Order: sequence, then structure tokens, then C-alpha cells
Amino acid sequence: CNTLHEHAETLNRTIHIVNLDPAAEQFSYPVAGDIRDLISLDEVMGELRLGPNGGLIYCMEYLVDNLDWLEETLDHIGPDAYVLFDCPGQIELYPHVPAIGQVVRELQRLGFALRATYLLDSQFVADVPKFVSGVLCCLSAMTALELPHVNVLSKCDLLPSRRSLESFLEAEPHALSGMLRQGTSPAFHRLNSAICALMDEWSMVQFLPLDPRDPDTIEIILAQVPCTRTRRCRACGLVRC
Repeated sequence: CNTLHEHAETLNRTIHIVNLDPAAEQFSYPVAGDIRDLISLDEVMGELRLGPNGGLIYCMEYLVDNLDWLEETLDHIGPDAYVLFDCPGQIELYPHVPAIGQVVRELQRLGFALRATYLLDSQFVADVPKFVSGVLCCLSAMTALELPHVNVLSKCDLLPSRRSLESFLEAEPHALSGMLRQGTSPAFHRLNSAICALMDEWSMVQFLPLDPRDPDTIEIILAQVPCTRTRRCRACGLVRC
């Protein structure tokens, strides 16, 4: 979020960031809205004696019950702004818990044209099984949220070579299947092949590299995101960006 914010500032574009992670502790970017003003994970865990996962689910369900807070926060930002929602990183919230989907539908009702950005740590490309698992989690989130997705490999500046990353991302599914066979019990070969075939048939998961040192990678990601708010003209009824 901070990388996108700083890059937008250099282009004289304003991006407002709303934090929807009740477990966040500190920010390196200015916060236009913070769910912790409504509810925080520490308070929930202390008062209700819940663990981190249960407490996080409670917080997101509490947000759904108090969506008027989110609407008021966004009203203060203004109708013509780019808004970045910094969401919790726990993958279980997206395919298994309906709260995030309910927040998405409320934002759409308010007139936001939403794009979901799914981040996968670039270190996953060093381990083929982990990468395939990450792709399946991405697919699960995409089908649950039903939003256009921009899938991003983060922390690419930590990779020893960008060339190896590009060759890996361009690999065909049958090549990934062959990589999975190495060091895997033969009992799982058919399963691995079926998973890779699923990735090939959907052809929906493509990743954009994000290198904080390379402004071009940041600009490419921003180019995938249109304006975030649409408004209906009171005179003619047409929807305008």
C-alpha cells in the first residue's frame, strides 16, 4: 500500500487508503479511515477471550453489522477519489467467511467500481508445490469475491534473478506438473496433473511482478485499476466515471 501511495504521489495522483485490518499496528502511509476506530482485534481477544482467527472473524462480522461506519468514512473522503482498501491477509476470510463478500457488495452499492488485488509472496516461486497451492488459494478467492482480480507477486526485489522469475511464470502447466513430480510420491502424480490441468483450463490466474525499486512494475499494476467511483447524473440518469 505504501509503495502504491508513494508512486501515485510522484504522478500527482491522490490515493486514499482505508485500513480494514483490525489487527494492524502501525502504518507507513497516511490512513484516511481505520477500522480500529470501530473495533480492534486486541480488544476483541481480551474481552471475548477469542484467539486471533476467531477474533478476526468476529471483527469482520462486526464491520458488516456496522456498515454505516464505512459509508460515513468514505463520505468524508469524497466521491471522486481513488481508494485503496488494505484488507487482512488471512486467506480463510475470503473463500470461507461471507463477511468480506458482504463488504464488497456494500461498496458496489455505494457506486465503487472494485478491483481485488491478490498478493502472493514471490518466494513461493522457489518452491513449486507452494506456488501451485498459492494459485489455488487465489482461484478460491476469485470465485468467492466475483471481482476482477489483479494478481501480484510481491517482494520481487528480494529474488536473486528476475530472469528465473519470468521463465517460471511463463512455464506451461505440463511443465509445472513435471516439476511437481520431482520429490513427490507416485500416488499423487495423477492429482498433481489434474490440478495443473485445472489451472490451464481456467487460464484466469496471471501474476504481475511488483518490485518497489522498479517504477515500471508499479505503473503496470496501477494501469490495471480504473477509477474507483461511478456517479449517476441527476439530470439524465447516465452513469459516469
